Amino acid sequence: KTYSFPDLPVRVNGENRSRAMFDGLTHTGFRVEAHHTGLAPALAPHPPHHHKNEELLVIRQGAIEVTISGKTSILGLGSVIFIASNEEHGWPNSGATRAHYTVIALGNR
Repeated sequence: KTYSFPDLPVRVNGENRSRAMFDGLTHTGFRVEAHHTGLAPALAPHPPHHHKNEELLVIRQGAIEVTISGKTSILGLGSVIFIASNEEHGWPNSGATRAHYTVIALGNR
């Protein structure tokens, strides 16, 4: 299956924008969900939290200040972030422009 970015519906949350890309199961029953976020400067998508599934983020534009289990890094274009199961994490946009990134959630929540 293919997903054309311009065809994905945009969800507005204040100044932030997101697009659900897909949410489904592999042939073995493993859940994979992906979405894209456009995060406004100085904002976060949600408060720091943790959950059962792992997450992989790929930054397409801008910079985010990601904190995972108390360790903070500022990352930009092309950077990849892996968050293991149950790690406390959060990320505000630390740049002056909108940050764009894709989240791939692996496993059940």
